[in-house]
Amino acid sequence: MSSETKKLWVVLCVLLSVSDSWFWVRGEPQVPCYFIFGDSLEDDGNNNNITTLAKSNYQPYGIDFPSGPTGRFCNGRTTADIIVQLLGFEDFIPPFATAGGQDILKGVNYASAAAGIRDETGRQLGDRISMNQQLRNFQTTISQIVTLLGNETSAADYLGKCIYSVGMGNNDYINNYFMPLFYSTSRQYTPEQYADVLIQEYSQQLATLHDYGARKVVVIGLGPIGCTPNQLAQSNSTSCVERINNDSSLLFNARLKPLVHNLNNNLTGVKFIYVNTYGIFEDILRNAPSLGFRVTNTGCCVVGNGLVTCLPLQTPCQNRSEYLFWDAYHPTERPNVIIAGRFYSAQAPCDTYPIDICQLAQL
Repeated sequence: MSSETKKLWVVLCVLLSVSDSWFWVRGEPQVPCYFIFGDSLEDDGNNNNITTLAKSNYQPYGIDFPSGPTGRFCNGRTTADIIVQLLGFEDFIPPFATAGGQDILKGVNYASAAAGIRDETGRQLGDRISMNQQLRNFQTTISQIVTLLGNETSAADYLGKCIYSVGMGNNDYINNYFMPLFYSTSRQYTPEQYADVLIQEYSQQLATLHDYGARKVVVIGLGPIGCTPNQLAQSNSTSCVERINNDSSLLFNARLKPLVHNLNNNLTGVKFIYVNTYGIFEDILRNAPSLGFRVTNTGCCVVGNGLVTCLPLQTPCQNRSEYLFWDAYHPTERPNVIIAGRFYSAQAPCDTYPIDICQLAQL
């Protein structure tokens, strides 16, 4: 790509993300397909029909989403949905649970609420689709794409042009390490050791994704877990619980960015990028009043005692755009718009490494 062409793409990326008044990009998508791996921050319906407490296919979830409750843990769009739009796709990416036929050529969402890097993570909530199982589900999709395109060579060429996003690790703390009554990990490992264990397993999973044909991979860093309403309530605090952040997100992310660097150096024909959720969310918190967020320490919907999700059919807050959080853990749509925009087109040098999603799409 010439330097002039690169400059034009940089200008386009900026134009697409200069504000939180988003528009849906029409025309051909910038990549042929987008595959999504993750947890409840990206889940768009994979948990709907499995036996679990970690589901959200009921009101008031989806109150601001065009088709209502879908299994998204938000009042509206997730960050993954917004990136899909910024990449120019006409429709949202379907969940693996219902995806089929020609639709899978545009991509599939494998994300599952309560899922983690470790297979046991989230088991106290019931069934969930761990990262290892999500990779196995991707293998199923690959077989289907081989059939649709006629042969393995065509499928491999096609899959190599797609973007893959992976957002894992939140539940390995929230629904594992920080739950000593259910899990032994906090007794087995110091926070530093546990972060090492997670990164080691995650590195193998990301390498497996490369083995399956992924060449453009977005690795999503953890946000500040200690700033969520659930952690604030548990600690009886009105400001971020730094102990939680220090023992989870910060340790994990400090190892994740170097992992991305190492994968780029050691795997053939690949470009991994790291997106700094923690830094972006911290920036939103720091500038909350000027961004119009009046409430940052509690969720918009009604959450029951000891629960982290919205109670069914309860009326949420009316001024949803002023709330940073929708329930006890998940952001409302509006911060998702800001976060996804900065993933797509970095507004600060530390937002993404080594490039942003818009640039990744053009490789």
